[in-house]
Amino acid sequence: MPPKFKRHLNDDDVTGSVKSERRNLLEEDSDEEEDFFFVQNQVDEVIDVMQENITKVIERGERLDDLQDKSESLSDNATAFSNRAKQLRRQMWWRGCKMKAIIGLAAVVLLLVIIIPIVLKYHN
Repeated sequence: MPPKFKRHLNDDDVTGSVKSERRNLLEEDSDEEEDFFFVQNQVDEVIDVMQENITKVIERGERLDDLQDKSESLSDNATAFSNRAKQLRRQMWWRGCKMKAIIGLAAVVLLLVIIIPIVLKYHN
């Protein structure tokens, strides 16, 4: 590490520099009103920026609430759709079973109608 980064300041150096800075600021012969208005303008600008930021945060929170409501609604709709799909699948399965049973029964009846007269004809 370069020596300039390894240098450590003791408390007297730091305290002395703070005191000398304070003394320099108090001793300056500047127009205090101009400084006050300059600082006041900066404070006003910061206040305006902070108010804009707060407004944006509130709007973002409202948008997030809307998004959460929509998400919950979508989740509820997805659950309802899934339940309805299961119910419909069962319904269609039973309908298919009924259709197979009816076709099977019709085939048996048709075979009996064909076979019984042939058997009776050759049995006599």
